[in-house]
Amino acid sequence: MGHDLRTQFVNHMILHRLSPYTIKNYLASVKRLAKFHNKSPDLLNNEQIQEYLLHLFQECKLSWGSCNVHLSGLSYFYKNILQWDETNFKLPPRPRIKKLPNILSIEEVKKLFESAANLKHRTLLKTVYSAGLRVSEVVRLEPRHIESDPSRMMIRIEQGKGKKDRYTVLSRHLLDELRVYWQKYKPGRWIFPGYDKEKHIGYSGASSAYDIAKKKPA
Repeated sequence: MGHDLRTQFVNHMILHRLSPYTIKNYLASVKRLAKFHNKSPDLLNNEQIQEYLLHLFQECKLSWGSCNVHLSGLSYFYKNILQWDETNFKLPPRPRIKKLPNILSIEEVKKLFESAANLKHRTLLKTVYSAGLRVSEVVRLEPRHIESDPSRMMIRIEQGKGKKDRYTVLSRHLLDELRVYWQKYKPGRWIFPGYDKEKHIGYSGASSAYDIAKKKPA
């Protein structure tokens, strides 16, 4: 990608208030596409872009969520920078994941939320159930992990050194809940801080939020 095209791309994303993390990912997506075909991205067509996406999915064995990040970046670039009327590249259908039977019914989950001790605990529990997070994941969430741009709507889960991050869907309802919580608590580095604001809530604290709500009479 030429310098002028890259500058135009970056400026457009900044102007539309995309997060630094999203900008970095979108730039990397277009750069990898150009490297794959050894051509400037403005010289490629739909078929070549589709070939690249299938390469990521089938040969590189990237997860569907990771491939979707690339798809979002490429769609943004071709629609907004090169102003294509339409893009015909896409991903294969998302694989169905076999789920274990729900321990709680929908009604029980609703009562669990209503029985939470406070807004912080209720929002934490809703984040776990809505986004399908583990306790170890929800306690370590930071504001930068919430990708709330309408073209993204995802939560990034950092997996630690040497492991690939994963993404989960951020629903509009959960985003609204997080914003209400944010307005009241105004957390800093951690979305769910502990008593020491410089540290995230502990695993035992998060588990206790569930236990207290579960035992509270309806």
